[in-house]
Amino acid sequence: MKKSWSREWNSSIQPRKQRKWRANAPLHVRSKLVSAHLSKELRKQYDRRSVPVRKGDEVTVKRGEFTGKTGKVMKVDMQKLRIFVDGVKCKRASGQESNVAVDPSNLMIMKLNMDDKERVKSIQKSIKTAKEARG
Repeated sequence: MKKSWSREWNSSIQPRKQRKWRANAPLHVRSKLVSAHLSKELRKQYDRRSVPVRKGDEVTVKRGEFTGKTGKVMKVDMQKLRIFVDGVKCKRASGQESNVAVDPSNLMIMKLNMDDKERVKSIQKSIKTAKEARG
């Protein structure tokens, strides 16, 4: 793999190269790396399988220690590619509760936050292109 990040880089079997590619990815690519699957209803409605997670989305944890917990997204950490969900907390040794970072692949979006006009435009655009592709 090249020293600098490249979109053209295909892939490698070596996990270290895969980790390096994700770690050195620019912000516009990182936003796509924090995508999560849509629920069946939303998948039919928006005609796509996954969408980048944003603050305010309602999600359900599908894997891990917090399976089944539902809450709103409080924060999206673009640096570590992790998501903080309201209600997903653990106790520290001091007794204080802290939020737990969840990988976006372990989440399912149940309700989208449509406050952002740019997000609405991009989803409308993807619906239109999907219908045109079908004929």
